[in-house]
Amino acid sequence: MPVISRFLGIIIVMYWNDHAPPHFHARYGDYEITVTIPDGVVEGCFPRRALNLVLEWMQLHRDELMQNWQRCQEHAPLTPIDPLE
Repeated sequence: MPVISRFLGIIIVMYWNDHAPPHFHARYGDYEITVTIPDGVVEGCFPRRALNLVLEWMQLHRDELMQNWQRCQEHAPLTPIDPLE
């Protein structure tokens, strides 16, 4: 599981060979969501507070997320992204 960030109990991951559109997965306890990077569409269920934190983090790091998405497509090592503080 290629973890790219961790903050406040939330784990952000991307997978090599994952399907389009560009997206990342977020886990929080037993919850998991998928978030598309270009438009922020969320699939899955997350507690409201944790969801808001993930979306705030995504807005701050959208360019880095897209760069990591490209690395995934090339099977290259992913770059860690700073956590939300």
